[in-house]
Amino acid sequence: MAEQDPLAGTTVFTAAARAGSFTLAAQRLGMTKSAVGKAIARLEARLGTKLFHRTTRLTRLTADGEAYLAACVAAIDEITAAQAALASAGCVLSGRLRVDMPVAFGRNVLLPILVDIAREHPGLNLALTFTDATSDLLQEDVDLAIRFGTLKDSSHLIARHLVDQDRVICAAPAYLLQHGRPETLADLRHHRCIVGSSNGPPLAWIVREGGQEKKITPPATHQISDGEAMVGAAVAGLGLCQVPVSMVRAPVAQGMLEVVLTSFSTVPVEVHAVWPRQAHLSPRVRHLVDRLLAEAASGKLS
Repeated sequence: MAEQDPLAGTTVFTAAARAGSFTLAAQRLGMTKSAVGKAIARLEARLGTKLFHRTTRLTRLTADGEAYLAACVAAIDEITAAQAALASAGCVLSGRLRVDMPVAFGRNVLLPILVDIAREHPGLNLALTFTDATSDLLQEDVDLAIRFGTLKDSSHLIARHLVDQDRVICAAPAYLLQHGRPETLADLRHHRCIVGSSNGPPLAWIVREGGQEKKITPPATHQISDGEAMVGAAVAGLGLCQVPVSMVRAPVAQGMLEVVLTSFSTVPVEVHAVWPRQAHLSPRVRHLVDRLLAEAASGKLS
């Protein structure tokens, strides 16, 4: 048996439901009223349920019809948005693009990419927020956010994995000279540590021991809600910190920080681009996501 088209009759059904009349739907579709009625009847037979209460004067949706209409409208809106986005491929982007990102990663890695996109599209207006606090995309009116770590399940959001970054534990040479270099995780109990806060970078550290990843809580000597400030405090000799490697690549290369406990701390953290489901085909968002995926593939987000 040939596979049935799951969309057969949905256009006619949606037109009839919106019009509230088979006659009016037929006029709008350029069909006869009889053809509309037969298309609806075939759809009801395929679904195994009645979609309309039909009388000589009135055509009303059943409860199943209301539910099916909502699904059809959502699908049609998705298809319409996809067609508009595809038709706009290669066009000059314009309008406001709101992006929320972690402070250090945003400034050092993402900002040059966003500036480049803005130069290519003068009609594009950037609205950038740099914060290590996790905002609610649906409440903060953000088009796209960059998030580190495991994402919470949400039917309202779409996420694309960009890259994995190693976490590293590091400290200033002067601190290590004064307090010694930790060789085991147990040694951390005797060290001063710089951790995040409840609304910022994590309070706990992720490590690997005996082939297993686990979460540990180091001494919270200093709690700082900004990842870049955490790195600054470590450079100043206040203690050890654990951060994604991109945040400390420059100070490590310059000898301002030294990486320690490499056999325990090199555990990757996932980096995702996240955006509200209803905005996932916005030309601006789609262009940015495609660009970020290309940059990640070339190793520029590591």
